[in-house]
This record gives sequence, structure tokens and C-alpha cells, in this order.
Amino acid sequence: MHVVLPNDIDDPGSPSGGNRYDRRLCRGLAEQGWTVREHAVAGEWPRPDRSARAALDEGLAALPDGATVLIDGLIASATPEVLASHGDRLRLVVLVHMPLDDETEARALAVARAVVATSGWTRDRLLDRYGLPADRVRVAEPGVDPASPATGSGTGGTLLCVAAVTATKGHDVLVEALAQVAELSWTCVCVGALTRDPGFVVELRARLTATGLADRVRLAGPCTGDRLDAAYDAADLLVLPSRAETYGMVVTEALARAVPVLGTAVGGLPEALGRTSGGEPPGLLVPAGDPTALAGGLRRWLGDADLRTRLGRAARDRRGTLTGWSVTASRVATVLAGVAA
Repeated sequence: MHVVLPNDIDDPGSPSGGNRYDRRLCRGLAEQGWTVREHAVAGEWPRPDRSARAALDEGLAALPDGATVLIDGLIASATPEVLASHGDRLRLVVLVHMPLDDETEARALAVARAVVATSGWTRDRLLDRYGLPADRVRVAEPGVDPASPATGSGTGGTLLCVAAVTATKGHDVLVEALAQVAELSWTCVCVGALTRDPGFVVELRARLTATGLADRVRLAGPCTGDRLDAAYDAADLLVLPSRAETYGMVVTEALARAVPVLGTAVGGLPEALGRTSGGEPPGLLVPAGDPTALAGGLRRWLGDADLRTRLGRAARDRRGTLTGWSVTASRVATVLAGVAA
């Protein structure tokens, strides 16, 4: 089978959950016996110019008749006319990480033989928004790698945010919330790309200086591998103040290390947080875009040792219920096999 991917999938300077998902999925399918042919397409996805559209068209035209083709949604959802020109000849499956919620995406998904959504929330949104047949949209949630429980600081005051520094991920909300709890003892490391919205980063740094938090909040830039593992190991709490989130892979990455989560009740993030087998949430959820609500969650966490103990226990229990990438690959493989047949 063939996989069509954005050209930055392996760019260490711009890591993303979607890129990690694609990479681990390709590896998992190969491990399960599929012959996977990758095709990276250059372009500013999901805002392709004429050159990017032409490159996609040429790439699909080169594939043999009847080929099963999995296309990342950043590419597919922006190019319905290209997909339509090959839809009768190829068996197209679209992998949707983040719905674009527009007519262009609706036309693209209508061409696909099947759609894979990376969360139940995403599937429900696609069905409600576009009226797709329910049996054509399947869910394959991200897996997570096993990890040792984090060491942490033992005080609760080491906070970690793992996300590209953008308004969508809510770093401005985080800074305003931290300013409201400045009298408490904490430090915060923000791991994530600083190049997605440079103007936003400039404004964020200025706000950190104005609030006197510049020496307590560190914008560490993108981290992968051992550096990212070390950041998780040092953390007491993952804070994810996103305004939009289709799943939130960093949530399960934190839980794999038994690190509790303070996040927003938005999109698929509650789904990623989940609950223990006993029904306990391994973290706290607050409304998105509300600095005061986020500050309230931080104040509860930092000021209540019993709460930290309870959430830590729930995170350890939730850790045992997480599924690996082989499960994700198996779910996608079932979809691909059905389309191929």
C-alpha cells in the first residue's frame, strides 16, 4: 500500500502529533506485514499552492491502477479536485488528524473509499459536519510507547507544557494563569516549536517580561528523543491549555509516565485523558480559553497535597490501560484490508 505524507514528516525542528502518528503508523503497518511505499509531497499543507497541487497530482498519477493509498488529511482535505481525478482508479483512504471544517474538505472526503479519524470526537464531528455514511469513518486512536514512571520533583511545582507555541495551543492563556498564581512555588518548561507563529512568540515573551515570569517560564523549543524523555521525567504535572485539540497525544505520553494532567475540556482531549478502571480521572479539566479557570486548577494542584496524591495514583492506574501503536496499526490495517478487498 502507498502512503502520501507531508514533506516535513521527519523535520526535527517542527515535530507534531500528526507527524509522529504518521511515522509510527507506517512502521506499525510494515511490522504487520504490509509493504509500505511512502510518498512525501512538498507544499505548505493544508494551504497548497499550484506547484504543490501539481506534485500531488503527478504522484498519484504514477501509482498503479487499483492501488490502496492512505493520504494524510492535511494534504487530502485541501485538494478535492486532485483526489476526484484519481478516485475511480485508486482506492483512496484519508487519515484525518484535525478537521478543517469547510466545504473543500467535505468534497475531498466524499471521494474517499474510507476515512480514518484519530479520535472518537473527530469521527463524530466528521459525521455531523459532512453527513458521511457511518460505516465509512473508522477510529484509530494514537498509541503510546511504554515508559518508566517519572521521577518528578516531589513538590508538585515542576510544570511541563508540550505543544508548538501558538495561540491554538493556548500559551497566552497559560502565561496569564501563571501570573495569577505567581505567589506560589512553581517553574514551567514549555517544549515545542517556536517557528509556527513567530509574532505570537514575540508577544508571549513580552508578556512574560511584563508579568515578571521570564525567569520562571522557559520556552525550550522543540525537543525529541532523550531530551523530551528528560523533560517528562522531571515533570510533576503536564499542563495543556489548548483552545482546540482533536486528541492530544502528549496527554497519553504524560500518563504513560504516570504524570497527571491539567488540560482543557475541548475536542478529544477528555477522551485522551480518560479514566481509570475505577472511574477516576487522572487529572483536571477546565474550560478552554479561560485564564482564571486554568489558574484555579493550578492553585488546586499546587495547594492540595491530597489532591496531588490522588491524581498521581489515578495516573499510575490509567497508565496500565493505555494501548500501544500496534493496536493503532491493526485498526488502520483492518480499514485498508477492507478497501483493498
